[in-house]
Amino acid sequence: MGNWVVNYWFSVLFLATWLGLNVFLFVHAFLSYEKADKYFYTREILGLALAWAASARCLNFNSMLILLPVCRNLLSFLRGTCSFCRHALRKQLDHNLAFHKLVAYMICLHTAIHIIAHLFNFEHYSRSRWATDGSLASILSTLSQQERDEDSWINPIQSPNMTVEYVTFTSIAGVTGVIITIALVLIVTSAMEFIRRSYFEVFWYTHHIFIIYFIGLGIHGIGGIVRGQTEESLNESHPHRCAEFLEQWDDHDSHCKHPRFEGLPAESWKWILAPGILYIFERILRFYRSKQKVVITKVVMHPSKVLELQMSKHGFIMEVGQYIFVNFPSISYLEWHPFTLTSAPEEDFFSIHIRAVGDWTENLIRAFEQQHSPIPRIEVDGPFGTVSEDVFQYEVAVSVGAGIGVTPFASILKSIWYKFRHADHNLKTQTIYFFWICRETAAFAWFSDLLASLEHEMEELGKVDFLNYRLFLTGWDTNIAGHAALNFDKATDILTGLKQKTSFGRPMWDNEFSTIANAHPKSVVGVFLCGPQTLAKSLSKRCHQYSSLDPRKVQFYFNKEDF
Repeated sequence: MGNWVVNYWFSVLFLATWLGLNVFLFVHAFLSYEKADKYFYTREILGLALAWAASARCLNFNSMLILLPVCRNLLSFLRGTCSFCRHALRKQLDHNLAFHKLVAYMICLHTAIHIIAHLFNFEHYSRSRWATDGSLASILSTLSQQERDEDSWINPIQSPNMTVEYVTFTSIAGVTGVIITIALVLIVTSAMEFIRRSYFEVFWYTHHIFIIYFIGLGIHGIGGIVRGQTEESLNESHPHRCAEFLEQWDDHDSHCKHPRFEGLPAESWKWILAPGILYIFERILRFYRSKQKVVITKVVMHPSKVLELQMSKHGFIMEVGQYIFVNFPSISYLEWHPFTLTSAPEEDFFSIHIRAVGDWTENLIRAFEQQHSPIPRIEVDGPFGTVSEDVFQYEVAVSVGAGIGVTPFASILKSIWYKFRHADHNLKTQTIYFFWICRETAAFAWFSDLLASLEHEMEELGKVDFLNYRLFLTGWDTNIAGHAALNFDKATDILTGLKQKTSFGRPMWDNEFSTIANAHPKSVVGVFLCGPQTLAKSLSKRCHQYSSLDPRKVQFYFNKEDF
């Protein structure tokens, strides 16, 4: 069975386990509320809506999980040290943000169920408090007035004049429920793709409302609005024996006494305590590392508003394809942005390339362009592992970069250049296919020097077939195409100065995959992408399409960069 099949079924098993646990927790809690004797009287007032509020158990479970996929140091530790993680389980670490989103959607679903159930519950509380028909529900709702005992009430609406709104905004459970809901709505809406792409600052600041969400969730159950019969009261006056003799509850000679009730103990804090502590430790570690001194050794302004920063930091150790978070306090004290490292591990510095795509990057580049101003101070957190670390585990690697998405492959190609220079015999990779897709010609300029060096190095070593690269220009007009056609017979490309000619338009992926499959009929081919989701879907489809059913023949494995 091929690795792709193993990884696929491992992903299916992982998701099935997660969904199965959600179903189990919901059903278990649902049946507990629906069948347990201690909730007999509560069900008389609330009916089936009580059991549907059991979705809180799943809400707690997923709130426990939501922070784990963003504990980046934990993921890097698992990726780098766990031997089992180097295979099927390790591949699951690459889907950490996708799982983070799935868990968030599940939280939203169970929050909606929980809120709707409690809306019905409050309606039933109010209706039974107003009732004068002498039913069991109406009598239970007046127990607090009859007994004048803290343990006697089961209905939080203590008088017919008390409104649902009053109970909602004066009880711990009600107030925290409103706060949690508002926080969750803000977090989810600000995380939409459009907001993250166009208004990253809004996403960044709003997403940190999760702190309020977790605090509210932790104390939400303290109020104990939903109540059940105490164990002592059950033994003394079991509802199956005494519910039919409610008129005798006031009789001192009766064996059935007024039932006593207690609020359900708060449980949410038990679910979120451990991951909360783990996440706090994660943030402390990241804060400590970010405060270590970073020296900017070189600043290069490339075409198309691309800023290159070369830096040094004591104890900084990286691998190819990894990324860091950077912060410039003079631009924004709280904002941290991820950038892929473009340097190689063999170099005595580490570097990133920043393209102007929003207010934060525009302000940053403007600060570095001001000649008479001091260089802005930078704080660095990382590095953190990504899927691109695995590129040298494949015999054949296909790397696809879109625009500035070429950055992880810059690190990879630089490292290859150093490995060839130092005759590294441990290099497993035999061939690399590199595709770079850009909208404008100027974007090629900052990376073409590296490609030119690689071309020259491969020729000297007799490894011309090792690196096969293609450059694609998607934003072109007839003047550029005509000029290129007139100079097509020249030794180098007029746009990049490289021997490989620039292609106009987008790659024909079916042709490219077919060619690679025919050239390497028995190889394991790793396909790596740093680019948009639409391109990811297209490449993933081709990987499945052109992988042989025979595991001894060509197999394509898709990997996508995801911060």
